[in-house]
Amino acid sequence: MTKNKIIISSVFILITMVLNAQEIIQAGKYDDLKIAPQIAIAGGGTLMDWANINFYQSSNEDLKKIDDPNRVVFMGNSITQLWSRFDPSFFTDNSFVNRGIGGQTSPQMLVRFRSDVVDLNPKAVVIMAGTNDIAKNTGPISIENTASNIISMSEIAIANNIDVYICSTLPAIDFLWSPGQQPATKVIELNSILEKYCTDNGLAYVNYYASMADSNGGLKVPKYTAENDLVHPNLAGYKVMEKIILSVLTN
Repeated sequence: MTKNKIIISSVFILITMVLNAQEIIQAGKYDDLKIAPQIAIAGGGTLMDWANINFYQSSNEDLKKIDDPNRVVFMGNSITQLWSRFDPSFFTDNSFVNRGIGGQTSPQMLVRFRSDVVDLNPKAVVIMAGTNDIAKNTGPISIENTASNIISMSEIAIANNIDVYICSTLPAIDFLWSPGQQPATKVIELNSILEKYCTDNGLAYVNYYASMADSNGGLKVPKYTAENDLVHPNLAGYKVMEKIILSVLTN
């Protein structure tokens, strides 16, 4: 086969693959989703369950059978999810329920907010989101849209007589899995919007940021996070967060 024929054949194969992919992506039928290629979605989601609602489904069913007037749900990403690993007693000793899912963005949390928060009939919800939005885990999203998603979660909670505590996004100087996003200033911008919303609406703003940021807008290394992480708190970091949130919840 000549070089030109090889090139023409390769181009034809590539065009066919693109057209087939387009047909699957654009199809709106349930059967098409079932046979579509597996796609890795941040937060463990799939095309059939983008927000990973199934992740806590079994645990949620168990909790709904237990009436706990002091229940507080922590909604978040891996920073929240890993909290239970570093200090499980913080949750078990306080009727706190961890509903963090690693890698998730605010639109995913908004989708699962009813099943993972409202349906558990909690006294209060603690919301912390934004890190993975800035990292573009599920695609580009503006700071304003991230704030709107968090505010929407707040409004859903209020409509269901659930007390709301909105947390600052933790400081970050960079994301090792998504470098170059310049998160430090974006975190400050997001937190400014969230704090103003809380002030204007008489809600509690939980300011972790002020106690954990270094002079460059990153999470303090090695005091509160590892040099090879930069985003997730260590035990000392979580202890600072515990002191802050407990103080706010008791007031």
